[in-house]
This record gives sequence, structure tokens and C-alpha cells, in this order.
Amino acid sequence: RILRKRTMQWEAVIGLETHIQLNTRTKIFCPCKADSWGDSPNSNICPVCSGLPGVLPVLNRAVVEKAVILAAAMHAEVNLVSHFDRKNYFYPDLPKGYQITQYDEPIGKGGYMDLSVPGGSARRVRIHKLHLEEDAGKTKNVHGQRLIDFNRCGVPLIEMVTEPDMHSADEAAQYLLQLRQLLRWLGVSEADMEKGHLRCDGNVSIREKGSTVLNTKTEIKNVNSIDALRNAINNEIDRQVREVSAGGRVKAWTLDWDDETQTLKMMRSKETEADYRYFREPDLLPLVLDKGWVKGLIESLPELPLARRDRFISEYGLPLYDADILTGERALSDYFEETLRQYGGDLKVVSNWMMNEVLRMLNDLGVIVDELNLRPTHLAAIMRMIDEKKINAPTGKALVKKVQASGQTPEAIVQAEGLGLVSDDAALRETCQAVVTENPAEVKSFREGKESLIGWFLGQVMRRTGGKADPGMTRSILLDLLKGG
Repeated sequence: RILRKRTMQWEAVIGLETHIQLNTRTKIFCPCKADSWGDSPNSNICPVCSGLPGVLPVLNRAVVEKAVILAAAMHAEVNLVSHFDRKNYFYPDLPKGYQITQYDEPIGKGGYMDLSVPGGSARRVRIHKLHLEEDAGKTKNVHGQRLIDFNRCGVPLIEMVTEPDMHSADEAAQYLLQLRQLLRWLGVSEADMEKGHLRCDGNVSIREKGSTVLNTKTEIKNVNSIDALRNAINNEIDRQVREVSAGGRVKAWTLDWDDETQTLKMMRSKETEADYRYFREPDLLPLVLDKGWVKGLIESLPELPLARRDRFISEYGLPLYDADILTGERALSDYFEETLRQYGGDLKVVSNWMMNEVLRMLNDLGVIVDELNLRPTHLAAIMRMIDEKKINAPTGKALVKKVQASGQTPEAIVQAEGLGLVSDDAALRETCQAVVTENPAEVKSFREGKESLIGWFLGQVMRRTGGKADPGMTRSILLDLLKGG
């Protein structure tokens, strides 16, 4: 209670620095494979990315293309002329003793992301800058020894720095969630935090509510999931409130988040830009972009996630929850619209099948939409067969799994396995008559007023026909026999 009372007097001020690994085939300045996840240590390096003397970097065009696409999607200004710089610092996993990055003239400036915080008010997070750089290697402590893997050296990154516009751990988590969605939507990064494709540092400070002062901040590193970011920031906000409330002051430290113990540890005092002695990279010319090329990339941008979600709500009348789920991934969103086009019926029917059967199957199988054998044409065919009373809904749900497992069309499976509804009047009447004759006690109860038993009789017929009896015809025949006898 005391901590809650104290927290009410303070406002958190949060900015995020994200490092985004671009999913290019090769590294940013050499032809080595960019994604070396799972490769043997130091098996994916060359003289360029391992920093041997006398080598020269050559810029990867695909890296620049993906950076322009992301900058445009973030509403940033794409600079037609930008420069590379050297960021000088010593660390064992940085073989050159410097990192090639962009400092004061990056490829993108400005921009923003509008957050859609569940249960909260919308917030616009401004982007300070968006720049290209190469990744460093990786150190690992094994049995008291510090081992170094250079495989990640030279992997292309975009570092994106926000303004201090967020004021809660939930807002920071939502920013990272929406950024991950956008990266995958655009196809510029796999954005898998577990594999280090998306890494995040959180800058946190506090101030009295109503103040506009930016106080001393700390930087949280080693955050490898969205939940970890939320927990680490909440932990640091509470620590700073306790520190200041006790009469102390917040010091500019770099903090390490231990997800296992849910604690923060001080690593070192926070560096300033002057510590890095930036200067222009002498081995690379200025990056000059053709205006027409940039314009073409911007015009080729797909409809973005929030815009598509809003369209699904306004154009299709979907509830916010459904629209949020169906636009969570671009492939899923495209699948929904293509199914709706193929089906041509009630869109809520399509939404229900997507939200229930398709998403359940994706989760159960652990696959992505593009790996499904069940294509939009198949799902639309299943729904049409139910509408046309060729099959019933349970058979349709079973067909979803059968199509996925076999790759055959729904029509072929129905014909081969005899799954079509039994709608022959004589055959159904014979089965219904047998059920009525064999259950005189239930017939007596029905005729004495317990008409809810019709469901039980219907179930008996369905059981005998393997669920293939036409429900409407069966109900009508049963009522005729039960009431007429």
C-alpha cells in the first residue's frame, strides 16, 4: 500500500532502443550468411566481418532496401543522403575495435507509431532516428571461461530509438508487440526475440506527475521477451521511486535484467556519446539513394496492420477482438480475405471458422499459415457444402483436419468416405421408425409432454447414421412418427 501511494506521486518516463536484425541472405558488408542461428561457433565468418587488417566493407543493397521500407512504414523521413560512422569502443566480441554504424546523418529521421493499448488511451510514440549498423559478436560464459563467437559480427541491424514518450511498462510492452507485428508484416525481419532478431533496451526515469523535466535515466539491457521488458521496467520504476522517496538520487547506470530471478543488477556506469569518439567511416562512401527508387519502394508498401484492422471493423463490421486477431499476422489476414472472396457468403461465418477451427489447428500443429494444406478455396468449399446441406457442421469440422492431413480437396474426401448427408426420405424414415419402435418408454414420456426428448431421439438417429442424417429432415420425420403414432 505504501509503494502504491508513493507511485501515485510519480510518473515514469520511458524510451526504447530496439535492435532489429534484418532478414537478408548475407551480412551487411560481406557475403557471409546473415542468419547463423544454430551454426557452430565461428563457422560463419570471413576476413571482413572478423576484422582482419587490410579488408574493405561493401554495402549490401538488400539491407538498404529493407531499411527504407521500415522507415517509410514508421512514417519517418527517408534521407536521400546518409553517412556511416565509426563507433569506437573495446569489447572482446568486437574484433575491429569499432562498430560501423550511422550517427548524425542516419537513413531515417523522425516518424512515429500509434499505440493501441488495451483498456487505455491511444498514445503516439515518436521516433528519434532509425539507423543502419553492423552487429557485434557474442560472448558466453562456460565453466568460468569467457568464450567468443564471431558468427553474429556483421549481421545487418536497424537501431530504432524512440523519444521518451511512454509512461508505463504496459505501453512499452505494447510498442514492442506492435513493432514485432509490423516487422513480420513487412517481411523485413523474423523478429524472433528468442533468437535475438529483435533486441530491446529500456531507458527509464521518473518525475513528479505534471512535470516536464527529464531526470537521470537508467538503461536496462538483456531483455529477451515482451513479458521480460514489462517486468524489468516495472521493477526499475519501483526501485527508483523507493530510492527518491528515501531521499536518495537515481544514478545513470546500465542495468542487467536477470529473467530467471526477476531482478536487476548494476553492470557499469552508463556511457555518453563522447565516450565512443564517433567519426566518419573512411572505408565507405556516403549512401546516396535515388529518389525514384525510394518512391517506388514507398508506393509498394502493403496496407499496414492498424489500417487493415480498422478497415475490417468499418468495412466488414467485425468486432474489435476478431479484427485484432485476424490482423495479427499478414498471412492470416490475407487468408481471411481470400476465404471470404471465395465463399461469398456471411462474413461472420468465415470469421467464426477462422477464429475457431483454423487458429486452433495452427496452434495445435505449431505451423504458420503459409504451411497449411487447407487453402482458402478448401475452407470456402467446406462452408458452402454445409450451407447447401450436403454435409453437417461436425462433418465440416472433421473435414478441416482431413484436408490438412491429406492435401486432398474436401469434395474428394466427402465422396471417397461417403460423408455426405443422408437425405433420402425412405431411408431416413426407416431408421427413425426403428429408433421409435425400440424405445417405447421414451416415446411414452414424449407423448406425455416431455417434448425435449426430441433431441435424444435425434441423437439416436445421428448415432446410427454416423452423424450423416440431414438434421432438418430427421427432426421432421421423428415429430411425425412420435405425434402421429
